[in-house]
Amino acid sequence: MVDVFVGLGSNLGDKPQTLRAAVRTLAKDPGLRLKGMSALRPSAPVDGPPQPDYLNGVARFESIYSPRETLGRLQRVEHRFGRRRLKLNGPRTLDLDLLLYGNLTLNMPDLVLPHPRMEARQFVLEPLRDLVPSLQLVTGSLQGCLERLLTHG
Repeated sequence: MVDVFVGLGSNLGDKPQTLRAAVRTLAKDPGLRLKGMSALRPSAPVDGPPQPDYLNGVARFESIYSPRETLGRLQRVEHRFGRRRLKLNGPRTLDLDLLLYGNLTLNMPDLVLPHPRMEARQFVLEPLRDLVPSLQLVTGSLQGCLERLLTHG
């Protein structure tokens, strides 16, 4: 089993309910074991058209699946919760991002690990810190990355 971290986001509908229900749905998968979930935090949209604010968090699982299989399971849950990819960076009922898959680095057309924008997103780094304060990222410690982001934007 591999530790995986999943970014959680929603800016349509009952955001807290949707995020918690999505994590419960994933936790029912026999190949995923929920190890923890961060607090949920509001955040302003990044890029994209005008839209409501988001609610974000991170969940930690152990997965028996390959990175692609794990991503596929996340995408099926997004679809089940009404996610439709109509507009780039548009509003969504549910957004599940595979942030980390163990220590794996991967650069494929449909999957990049670690998630390519996570170190620039306070709404990802703070929930990660909730779960594993001592986490090491590609560029250094999670805490150091968060401090750089908060200092330099």
